[in-house]
Amino acid sequence: MKLACQENLAPGRTLKEKLENLAKYGFEGVEFWGRDLRDRLDEVKSEMTRSSLKVSTICAGYRGSPLSPDPEERKVAVEDVKALLEAAAELGAVGLIFVPVFGPPKLPDLSPYKKPEELERELLLTLLYDLARHAEKVGSVLLLEPLNRYETHFLNTLDQAVEYVEEVGSSGVRIMADFFHMNIEEADIAESIRRAGKYIYHVHLADSNRVLPGWGHTDFESGFRALKDVGYDKFMAMECRVPGDPEESLPRSVAYLKQFM
Repeated sequence: MKLACQENLAPGRTLKEKLENLAKYGFEGVEFWGRDLRDRLDEVKSEMTRSSLKVSTICAGYRGSPLSPDPEERKVAVEDVKALLEAAAELGAVGLIFVPVFGPPKLPDLSPYKKPEELERELLLTLLYDLARHAEKVGSVLLLEPLNRYETHFLNTLDQAVEYVEEVGSSGVRIMADFFHMNIEEADIAESIRRAGKYIYHVHLADSNRVLPGWGHTDFESGFRALKDVGYDKFMAMECRVPGDPEESLPRSVAYLKQFM
């Protein structure tokens, strides 16, 4: 297991300074937001060649909504996802983090024919078959992220994500496990990790209050033990608030986590 941190959490005026600071704090990787990544891809590639860090992942950043009722909005989202999968491959990242939909359903209720959730499932599978092929072609992975019930009505647990991965049956689709969301949705974080283990290709780290690990009450020890049990050897990236001075709190959180690693 290797620790990474989202770029925006790192102190520094330039990307070079941010990468140097993260390496100094004990991180091995960096996660980039996808929103403006394609516009600065050359800069990122250049700085990464001089850094000891690796790019762990790209976090979303696509326009539109994949499960929108508007076909043009869906088209834009899919095109952006494909482009970001290509960027992930160029940077040597594990893949692109993908959330199908935020908030309530956007598709209509066609009961008694089909409810919105049924339409969403069928549409998502159709998109995943296509995106999985593209991910395989470019050498990247689409990382399905379950969110808690307060952020989405759809895809809340690792078990639900596993169903989609197994249905698609492609190495181009895998799962991201987020400790903050799991703390809300999973009855037992460690057991949910063991069940989904072979499909987990990335992990997000945040404590129960969505602050750096060590500032809340999440049981990272048992969760990390479960990750070890399933042979997890990829990145775990900080995605959370950073309290106080990051020069002090980031290395403190790294030290806290490393006692369980």
